[in-house]
Formats: sequence, C-alpha cells, structure tokens
Amino acid sequence: MDTESQVVVVTGGSQGIGRAIALRFAGQGASVYFCHYDPDDSESEKTEKLLAEAGGQGKGFKVNVADKDEVKAFFKTLVQEAGRIDVLVNNAGVTKDGFAVRMKEQDWDLVVDINLKGTFFCTQEAARAMMKQKQGRIINISSVVGAMGNPTQANYAASKAGVIGLTKAVAKELASRGILVNAVAPGYINTQMTDILSDEVKQAFIDATPLGKMGEPEDVAAAVEFLASENSRYITGQVLHVNGGMYM
Repeated sequence: MDTESQVVVVTGGSQGIGRAIALRFAGQGASVYFCHYDPDDSESEKTEKLLAEAGGQGKGFKVNVADKDEVKAFFKTLVQEAGRIDVLVNNAGVTKDGFAVRMKEQDWDLVVDINLKGTFFCTQEAARAMMKQKQGRIINISSVVGAMGNPTQANYAASKAGVIGLTKAVAKELASRGILVNAVAPGYINTQMTDILSDEVKQAFIDATPLGKMGEPEDVAAAVEFLASENSRYITGQVLHVNGGMYM
C-alpha cells in the first residue's frame, strides 16, 4: 500500500480497534502517533512496542480528546515533531449504557463529549495542518449503532450518528482542499469493550449478523487502510460499514 512514510494519527490507539489500526499503518512503514486516556500508560507502552516490532515508528500520548486545550497541544506537538499530518483516524470512544428514561446527564455528556466533540476537536486541528498541505485523509470511526440504534445506548447511538453527520459536512467543506473525509461503521467487533457483555448478549449479536460471527479489529483496520490509500482517491463523505451484514 502507499502509506509508507506517511504520518498517521490515531486517537484511542492504545488498545482494541485503535491498536489494530495503528499496527496496520506501522506495518506499511508509517510513522504513527496515537493518544489514549487510560488510567495508566501500560497499554500505551505495549502498543509502542508492538508498533516497533511491526516495522514502523510509534509514539503514544495521554490526551483527553474532549478537552480542546489538550487536543490543541497534542496536535501542535505532532506538527512540530513530524512536520505534517497525512492521515487522522478519529477512533477514541466510550460507552456508558442505560435506558434513556433513567440515563444520568453526566453519562450522556461523557459519551457525547468524547465520541462526538472529541472527533470534532481533532478534526479541526488536523484539518488546519492538512489545508496547508492541500491534501490529507480524515477517517472517523462511527458504529452500526449510529445507523440502526440500539436499546440502552441512546447516548452512544446519538454520538455515533453525529459522527456520520459531521463526516458528511466536513467532507463537503474540505474537498476543494484535497482532503478526503470518510467514516467506518463497525458492527459487533471482538474488543475489550464488547468482551464485558454477557454470553447471552454476545450470542444475540451473533444471531443478528448474517455471517454468523463477530468481526475482529483487523477487519476494521483493513477498511481504514483502504480509505487512507490511493485506491480511495475518488471517495469522500461516505460511510463504509464493516458489520458482517448486521445492517444493510
């Protein structure tokens, strides 16, 4: 692929889908900068080691993407160190499930702030660098839930639906500057986020998936890599669903 020598930024890159995406780019020789908001740096350090083993360069930072000042400082450091940003993958996200009628305001705010506002803040900063370069790719990780909804996930569904709307609006704004903006919407993927679900709930998701199995983080990473490559040079403002047929 043509990602060699590119500078790639992955939010929420210390584990799960974010780590798989970072490793995918590192394996192609890209310089990968990722951020996380874990309680400690253990997973981030593990990801850095894996990136080096994959043949790329990687560096992790602790950043709260919902904090505008932290995001600005993060991207300022990246541009100073790397000189450019070729690809931004907005992957950072959280869940805080509960029935809508009983959902606490702080649970709504937490999910929407990180999943949607964080994506907006990072897009703003990356777009400024990419506009000067007159090229770049922004790939936002949405969710099948943002397209079809899901009980007990009003906050998560709203945030991920918002990511889709944000993707389409920004794609129209930045197309003339040579910047392509797309989204990937994963379905039921085998990650730490889904591992906490009960066996009953897991089976229900699998039963709702025509392919009859959960996806792997690498399936999402492959879709992201495609959207970052020259093979997608005439694609912008689109949502690529990676869900085994759960939503069509």
